[in-house]
Amino acid sequence: MKTTIALVLLLTNTMLFAQNKSHTEEIKAFQEELNTEFKNPEKSPLSRREQKKFTGHDFYPINETFRVEAKFTRILDPLPFQMKTTTNRTPTYEKYGEVVFEIEGKQRKLTIYQSHRLRQTEEFKDYLFLPFTDQTNGEETYGGGRYIDLRIPESDQITIDFNKAYNPYCAYNNYSSCPIPPKENDLDVKIEAGVKAVKK
Repeated sequence: MKTTIALVLLLTNTMLFAQNKSHTEEIKAFQEELNTEFKNPEKSPLSRREQKKFTGHDFYPINETFRVEAKFTRILDPLPFQMKTTTNRTPTYEKYGEVVFEIEGKQRKLTIYQSHRLRQTEEFKDYLFLPFTDQTNGEETYGGGRYIDLRIPESDQITIDFNKAYNPYCAYNNYSSCPIPPKENDLDVKIEAGVKAVKK
């Protein structure tokens, strides 16, 4: 009996280690891809001079706590609206769905959006947009909030990984036009995951 219990514990710990390692590798790949993008003159929001000095983003340590499994609810017959940005541009979005999850023992809810322009392209037809603000903004992270990219889920469950939260381009220059996270997506908790504020 003791041998069986020990074996079960060993297998469980092995599986958890493998999952954690896989998640760590996934986030490191995301971080590397983001850093590579910022070094690419064709994609980077940085000036040529800034690109030469750029050595990589400042990320929070990878934290499994901020990778949550959320209940996803599709919003039926959503009305298109013009999302506010940091400029006069007002791109058309719609509220695609709502997600409910727990962080620090409290239930949280966020709205996920879909861009009308992007969904017309083959590459981004299933792309979803999650802009949010939290209590790290203006101190540890960019004051205007951060974004997470998602894909349309195949079920009523979706993974929200705040370790993949990144800054809008407006955090790096004063000419980009960036969607402003709606007030309904303000989290009353510190999301200490993902990209930190821009190094000065």
